[in-house]
Amino acid sequence: MNILFPEVANNKFKGSKIAYWVLWLYVLKSFLAGIIHMFASDGGAQTIGSVSLDSFTQGGADSVVTMFGLWGMEQFVIGLIVFAILRRYKSLVPLAWAIYAIEYSGRVLSHAFTPGLATESTPPGVMVDTILVPLAIFMLIFSIHTTKKGQEDSMEFMYIRYGNALTSILEDLINAEYA
Repeated sequence: MNILFPEVANNKFKGSKIAYWVLWLYVLKSFLAGIIHMFASDGGAQTIGSVSLDSFTQGGADSVVTMFGLWGMEQFVIGLIVFAILRRYKSLVPLAWAIYAIEYSGRVLSHAFTPGLATESTPPGVMVDTILVPLAIFMLIFSIHTTKKGQEDSMEFMYIRYGNALTSILEDLINAEYA
């Protein structure tokens, strides 16, 4: 637990450098998606997510757009927090990966517990989340892994050690999503 919640948050990260750099991509995605969902006239629901807003009453369409805007705010805020971690509190990188793993897994799991929205095609976010969930889990593992000397392992060793687990998770998600 000390790795996810260190007693002192500082700017020292002992995990794999790849976990640090890939986290910047997640932050960028959080900012871009958040801005689009907050400021696009349809919240990105129809233009990106292919939700047919015309099939709703005006009040229903407004509610969908509002929900997309609120979701965008959530994405932006998470991106802002993780940006601060990357700039000032690198010891919290594993926690940031845990947050992304939970958030993206929650998106996938929500399809099992909610009716969802009817779309004309598979939204890009659904396709991307299929990759981002196992990648976030994999990067969480990379971020907490250090060798005895504090040196990061080679990518080959890390893949041999954790690659089978990632492959299995990815296959399960793809099979569940498109079954």
